[in-house]
Amino acid sequence: MIEPAFAAYFWGFLFLYGGLMYALTPRAHTVAGFFRGSDAAGRPATEWKLTCSIFISWIFAKSVTNAANLGAAYGVVGGLAYACYWLSIPVAGFVIYRLRTRHGAKGLVSFLISRYGRGAAIAFTLAILIRLYNEVWSNTAVVGAYYGKPGTTTFIAAALLFTLAALCYSLKGGLRSSIVTDVIQSVLFVLVMAVVLALVLPQYGLPTLLSKGDFHLDMGVDLLLVALLQVLSYPFHDPVLTDRGFITEEKHMLRAFIIAGIAGFICIFAFSLVGVHAKLEGLPAGDNMPGEVARAFGVIPYMLMTLVMILAAGSTLDSTFASVAKSIGQEAPTLVGRAPGNNAVKIGLWTMIAFAVLGNLPMIAGTDILKATTLSGTMVIGLAPIFILAPLVRYSPASFHCAFWPGVALGILFAFNVIPQSWAIGTGKYALLLGTNLYGLAICCAGFLLPLVWQRRTGETR
Repeated sequence: MIEPAFAAYFWGFLFLYGGLMYALTPRAHTVAGFFRGSDAAGRPATEWKLTCSIFISWIFAKSVTNAANLGAAYGVVGGLAYACYWLSIPVAGFVIYRLRTRHGAKGLVSFLISRYGRGAAIAFTLAILIRLYNEVWSNTAVVGAYYGKPGTTTFIAAALLFTLAALCYSLKGGLRSSIVTDVIQSVLFVLVMAVVLALVLPQYGLPTLLSKGDFHLDMGVDLLLVALLQVLSYPFHDPVLTDRGFITEEKHMLRAFIIAGIAGFICIFAFSLVGVHAKLEGLPAGDNMPGEVARAFGVIPYMLMTLVMILAAGSTLDSTFASVAKSIGQEAPTLVGRAPGNNAVKIGLWTMIAFAVLGNLPMIAGTDILKATTLSGTMVIGLAPIFILAPLVRYSPASFHCAFWPGVALGILFAFNVIPQSWAIGTGKYALLLGTNLYGLAICCAGFLLPLVWQRRTGETR
């Protein structure tokens, strides 16, 4: 796949990345540093660091790849559709701001326990663990694809080596190391991506690129509508994002979420133009359009594109490890009414290692990375009313379960292709997905509100 003269440098990216991140990562000496990202003096992350961390943690390698793939398939409509997922960040920021300032929330799990009961918190925790599991393989697979075809020895070796690199510096400092390295990765990512876009995009010019695409339901608008529906629920099952909503002062947090969301939207849409370029070039649509375009420009652009993916995937993977460590080490005990023990950090470390190993099994088996977004987004559509309409509830476990489980059921039914075609809206590729999300969101909202109506009619309150 690569000329032999460049092979050593190409593989050297992985070793250089791992060594540099490990050397620059501070060691977390306190529980607050490991789980909340505080510095050695106990101070929370600054607004600038939080903005960078949110921004780069959500620029997943799979997302950059998906954006270019959709740009190649649907032109700017595809890129716009995928970029709309980044509106999830300000949506989450506004909701978390309200939960913190009006309802005193200290975290989503503890808030769910107080508002919907422990059963709700357990179900939610299982959902986010599935999400975190998906983040491992879907990002390592993207990096592996730049070293070999899926399933080959070089593909698997690169993905596993990359996982090891991210794991080593994540074990050193937890969320503290993730935030510090996120700042470095953000700056490097923007610089390298700017170089890549400067090499690729001028060939046709921005006006030509932006004119490619048709705003019709069957030409990508169906996916655009799916994204706009899913942003109401999608961010709440991603602890990589929501954990960062509780570590700084409320107003600083909200500004960071808004700025990071706008910046992420712009970057993802800009990168989708790489796929639009491929469409104009007549390259066949595939699963790795950024790689195909970069390869067409020569070895150096291909190496730069690889670096973009390593930075994007690394920022997500280290954040994933930090989040799963907090979920199991610190939050899991509260699900059974116990306070986190003195060994919370140690449990978190072993959880990171377990996820690094088990999380790569789907990568080795091979699967479609876009499914990690669209299917998981469908399964959690019930989280929209659970968090957005939470001020209507004093205490109602039934509201949670009547909203949450219908969404999970619809996501599973969609995955097994048993949703009736009568639910489809339009005739495009995502017509059935759109119908499932629209009707499913209506069902989940109705399920959430019905117990509240019953409570008010019967006078049940708490």
